Amino acid sequence: MKAVSAQDVIARCHAIAQCTETPGSITRTFLCESMHRCHELVFDWMQAADMAVRIDAIGNVRGVYAGSNESNRRLLIGSHLDTVPNAGAYDGVLGVVLGIALVERLQGKHLPFTIEVIGFSEEEGVRFGKPFLGSRALVGRIEGALDAEDAAGITVALAIQNFGLDPSKIGNALIADGAFGYLEFHIEQGPVLESIGQPLAVVEAIAGQSRFIFRFVGKANHAGTTPMRLRHDALAGAAEWITAVEAHARATEGMVATVGHIESKPGVGNIIPGEVRVWLEVRHARDDVRNAAVRVLIAKAQEIGQSRGLHVEHETRLQQPAVAMDSNLIAIAERAIARCGVDSYPMTSGAGHDAMIVAERIPSVMIFLRSPGGISHHPDEAVLPGDVELALQAGERFLEALAGMHHA
Repeated sequence: MKAVSAQDVIARCHAIAQCTETPGSITRTFLCESMHRCHELVFDWMQAADMAVRIDAIGNVRGVYAGSNESNRRLLIGSHLDTVPNAGAYDGVLGVVLGIALVERLQGKHLPFTIEVIGFSEEEGVRFGKPFLGSRALVGRIEGALDAEDAAGITVALAIQNFGLDPSKIGNALIADGAFGYLEFHIEQGPVLESIGQPLAVVEAIAGQSRFIFRFVGKANHAGTTPMRLRHDALAGAAEWITAVEAHARATEGMVATVGHIESKPGVGNIIPGEVRVWLEVRHARDDVRNAAVRVLIAKAQEIGQSRGLHVEHETRLQQPAVAMDSNLIAIAERAIARCGVDSYPMTSGAGHDAMIVAERIPSVMIFLRSPGGISHHPDEAVLPGDVELALQAGERFLEALAGMHHA
């Protein structure tokens, strides 16, 4: 078996990028038609690496490379196969391909533990507005999501059936007994590593997230005949609040807050907006700081609504606590990177990842690769071949260290 190279890893990422719902760009959402071809590619690479492969009931592709003894000890390596609309070629996918490549680099050698590489079917939350469906199934937190509907009114359960899977077997997706750790490689998706000339970093924690939909309700009326003093303009109220969101986040160290989507009704240029819905997301490494900010922003929305004669309400869509990575696995990953000649640089991830879900059940750690230009969730997303090779080498050192610890 030929040792897989960094260029091979990159080429495979680009092969998966051809599996898309929208020709000319990369869009691959939960169990869409193009995911079948993606599964075929990953399935074939896993089988060629002497892995036993299956697709579980949530659509995760899972390849198992047996250990050298009868122990049930198991290391998971994975990331996600879905994308945002008009995505790049590496977000999520790189971590899956690197996991397969690490098994291939063993050249048929079996370690004193099993390796399971997982390509999660869903992490981004694009189709159903509920992220981490793939990894949530692993930790037993999926049942409440099966009734969620996409824009076409198809439920998660029906989407699973339409893909040829059985939602009643979701329980079979649970993490196997004996799993002792999870490793996820991922592009940084930001500019920090590039700014300091660092190719890799170990993630110590993943920031918590709060997501809401706010609804501002005023009164639609003729734009030409309604004096400014008599208006109840829902969009003007929402706009005032959005600037308050930005100001509060700017004044809070380490916080990011985003209003990334607005719906205005009736949406006509000569009618005062009567109803506006806005999507808010708040992230911070400390839950107490994030939760305090959320309380402030909810109160500010109510205050603005009262001053403008608007009704304001909000709906919680996600409350994801900050998650610390495992200190022992962090230390092993840092030593593995150091053996490759890379200085240790601990980071907090501002983006959410499957590792934060898997960490609910088993110790977890992440290794970031530098993102050239700090670009992600965009067609210009890239990696450097040298960084990919260092990630492969660090992964090999990581496996060697674990093998020494678990040797029978």
